[in-house]
Amino acid sequence: MKSAEHFAQRAAKRRAQAQDFDPNGLAAPGQVYGLPYTEDSAEVILLPVPWEVTVSYASGTAQGPEAMREASSQVDLYDPSVKDAWKLGVWMAPQDAKLAAKSDRNRERAEAYIEALSEGLPMQKMAKHLEKIEAACAFMNEWVAQKTTHYLDQAQLVALVGGDHSTPLGYIRTLAERHPGMGILQWDAHMDLRMAYEGFTYSHASIMYNAMQHPSIAKLVQVGIRDYCEEELAVMAQLGDRISVFFDRDLKQAQFKGATWSQQVAQVVDALPKEVYLSVDIDGFDPKLCPHTGTPVAGGFGIEEFLYLVEEVLASGRTLVGLDLNEVAPGPDGDWDANVGSRLLYRLCNLLGQSNGRL
Repeated sequence: MKSAEHFAQRAAKRRAQAQDFDPNGLAAPGQVYGLPYTEDSAEVILLPVPWEVTVSYASGTAQGPEAMREASSQVDLYDPSVKDAWKLGVWMAPQDAKLAAKSDRNRERAEAYIEALSEGLPMQKMAKHLEKIEAACAFMNEWVAQKTTHYLDQAQLVALVGGDHSTPLGYIRTLAERHPGMGILQWDAHMDLRMAYEGFTYSHASIMYNAMQHPSIAKLVQVGIRDYCEEELAVMAQLGDRISVFFDRDLKQAQFKGATWSQQVAQVVDALPKEVYLSVDIDGFDPKLCPHTGTPVAGGFGIEEFLYLVEEVLASGRTLVGLDLNEVAPGPDGDWDANVGSRLLYRLCNLLGQSNGRL
């Protein structure tokens, strides 16, 4: 079926489903953001990936997708940047219980492996653990690739919801095959350019190193980076013109000397190619916004500064081909992190739909 036919059929279903829907009323139970749409009528599919096998500091990000689903009922549907955003059609896939269980099992193996590594124990005894962890992570990447391929083949847009930041690799590779020459805009406190961090090929700290092995990805643009190592700087040097990094310290110091955020955003946008994949680690923001994220780092910017950046990417004529939001951990003291994450996710979904003419 051609894309135009997909769009027409989905639009008709959405109109019927929204006939008695009140966007100003109480959220319907069980539906993300209280929206009335279904899998076959939605233009944007939220794909939850409850995975955090290689997290090296605090855990909890695997609970992020479901926590954001629950918190979404508190999100008002009016978006000042996107007219009638609620009509776009956003639907969240059910969480895969088997994938979550696989994450839990292999997280225990990873904790045992990291403990042995830190204590200097012979790694031969942990080889089986590492082998199983590597196989599980490879399985997750393939699972993500298959799921996103299915929705992309239906001409739907996908926003992946992690989990740790290792989760979108299969999606990024899938999009790179369909959009050769695309770039990645990464909002993050970390460069994620480590090679097989702690022995894990698919570590959350290696996502961008792994992504940039794909020859169809033309450019990686990182914003907000403030926690990195010499190994990652060496990888940056090797990537040459394929990477531009806007370090948090440099951005802040330039602002102290009079640079405006608008001027800095213009430089970021200029570094991007025509088609852009957006990868968001919640720790890229000021940690007061999501204090329970896996690896919080002091510094960072706020939500509106980030959304201004994304809106300027769209205003420049560039297209968002997909996105992910990762590392939201609900924490033990309430749903603050999930509340922040779900509100941000809604705004991003609306911009993704707008960028692709789905409204």
